[in-house]
Amino acid sequence: MLYIFDMGGVVTTTAGDKLFKDISSKLSISYQKFMEYCHNSSYGDLLNQLDVGKISSKEFWNIFSDISRIKVNTDFFRVLFHPQRIYETYNIIKDIKAKGNRVVCGTNTIDSHYDNHLCRGDYSIFDMTYTSIHLGVAKPDPDFWNMILDFENEKPENTFFTDDNLNNIKAASELGIRTYLFDNPGGLRKAINIL
Repeated sequence: MLYIFDMGGVVTTTAGDKLFKDISSKLSISYQKFMEYCHNSSYGDLLNQLDVGKISSKEFWNIFSDISRIKVNTDFFRVLFHPQRIYETYNIIKDIKAKGNRVVCGTNTIDSHYDNHLCRGDYSIFDMTYTSIHLGVAKPDPDFWNMILDFENEKPENTFFTDDNLNNIKAASELGIRTYLFDNPGGLRKAINIL
């Protein structure tokens, strides 16, 4: 059986909107203004482009500086990103692997966050890590899971996926993948035990 785990909010804590608010504060602009620059009509949705690897964090900040006229020399996506491991989830992954199952990470991320997790060894628990920046597609696009299933040579009905985002759970479920909307490690363990 193949198990696919989302990273942020499941295996580690998630940055969410707090990261964008912290960045806005560092730049001395409002959160709304920051988001307005990120969704600039002449450049498109910069955050989405960042998420699927069309632009790097460095390119993002160069474009952002051009749009906002605020010179940004620091990769705030990296320096303000401080996820913590959810150790109960790590223990669940160890238990699944101990039973001979394959466990992979399937996550939407950006290059700065990927590098941060990589340097900290956060992905080392997994047999393989699949990211939106490397696949060129992000959840909830069905191609995200289809690519993972192809790479893993596995069928949807033999696959379990957990994520803290309901849209991602719905999309994976529509493909025939068994899913669990993550809320806490205890609930996840129960869901896995009844498979």
